[in-house]
Amino acid sequence: MFPTKAFAAFKACGELKPFQFERRNLRENDVLIQIEYCGVCHSDIHTVQNDWGTTQFPIVPGHEIVGHVKEVGSSVKKFKPGDTVGVGCMVDSCQHCHSCKQGLEQYCEHGFTGTYNSKDRIDGWVTYGGYADTIIVREEFVLNIPKNLSLPATAPLLCAGITTWSPLRKWHVHSGQKVGIIGLGGLGHMGIKFAHAIGAQVVMITHSPEKGEDAKKLGADEVLLSQDSEAMKKHRNSFDFLLNTIPVNHNANPYIKLLKTDATMVFVGAIEPMDSIDMGLLVRKRKNIGGSLIGGI
Repeated sequence: MFPTKAFAAFKACGELKPFQFERRNLRENDVLIQIEYCGVCHSDIHTVQNDWGTTQFPIVPGHEIVGHVKEVGSSVKKFKPGDTVGVGCMVDSCQHCHSCKQGLEQYCEHGFTGTYNSKDRIDGWVTYGGYADTIIVREEFVLNIPKNLSLPATAPLLCAGITTWSPLRKWHVHSGQKVGIIGLGGLGHMGIKFAHAIGAQVVMITHSPEKGEDAKKLGADEVLLSQDSEAMKKHRNSFDFLLNTIPVNHNANPYIKLLKTDATMVFVGAIEPMDSIDMGLLVRKRKNIGGSLIGGI
C-alpha cells in the first residue's frame, strides 16, 4: 500500500480539507505516478457539490493530472520510472466491448472507471483523483507527455482539451468553416484555440462582453454577444458547426437558429435535462444537435 496525502471534501458543498489514505498495491499492469500538477475542472466542482446526486464522500477530485512515473508493475512495457506522463478522466475500462475496441473507452458498454468517484473494476474500492501527491493507473490509461511541453499548461489538456478536440475531429471541422464556440470557460478557451489552429473562422459566442478581449487573444476572429438580438439575427443560418460548452441548463434555441442547413451543434458542457428544444428549428432546416463525452485514449 502507498500512503497518500490529498485534499478531500467530506460533505456536499464542503470545503476541501487535508486527507490521508492508502493507495492500493500495484497490480502487474499498473503505473504509480508522482503528481506534479492537477487542473481544476468544472466537473470537480459539480462533484464536490453533489450536483448530480452521485458523489460518494469523502471525495478526492482531480482528473487533469501530470507528473512522473515513480514505479511500475511487473508487466508494464510502455513506461519506466522518471517518464513524464499524464492521466485524464479514465483509469480503466473493460477493454473488450465494441466501443473499447474502437478506441472509444469513454463509451465503454460496461462503464469506464472514472479517475475519481468511481468503483475499481477489480476490488470495488472507490477511486480517488488527482488532488493528491500520487495516483495508481492501469498502463493503458497513462499518456506520454512530450518533454517540450510545460507541465502546468499541459494539465488542462487531459480533460478540457480532449473534450473539445474530440468533437472537432468527429464532425470533421476544417479550415475555412465558420465555427462558433459557445461559452468561454475551461472548455471554451480550448475550443477557440483548437478551432483557430485548424484554420476555421472562429466566432466566440458569449453573454459576457468583458470576455471578448480574452477570446480574441486566444484566436477568435469575432465575438458575438448572445444577448444582442440584432447581432444574433445577422448570424442566423451561417455557422457550419457550433461547440456548446455551457455547463448548465440553458435555452439552446437561439443557438440552433445560427446553424446552416445540415450543420450541427454539439453539447460538451451540460449533462443534465435541458429546457425544451423547439424541434421545428431542427426539422424545417434539417439541423442537428449532438453530444460528446471527453474522448478515447
